[in-house]
Amino acid sequence: MPMNDDRDELSLADLSYEQARDELIRVVSELEQGASTLEQSLALWERGEALARRCEEWLIGAKERLDAARAGAEAAASAE
Repeated sequence: MPMNDDRDELSLADLSYEQARDELIRVVSELEQGASTLEQSLALWERGEALARRCEEWLIGAKERLDAARAGAEAAASAE
């Protein structure tokens, strides 16, 4: 069952980190159990790759926010 990339990209953008992670766990579990067809396995693999990228985007964003917060705290401390 081929996946519609435009629909998937839109839905991926709306996923929270936890939602993307949980779906990725489900996809990996399905792949480990063995899908019925090669086409289904490929669709699951592609969805898993997209979900992994979405999780990475969330983690990079979180790191950037932490770095900015630390820099702000250090600047405030040095100004005192």
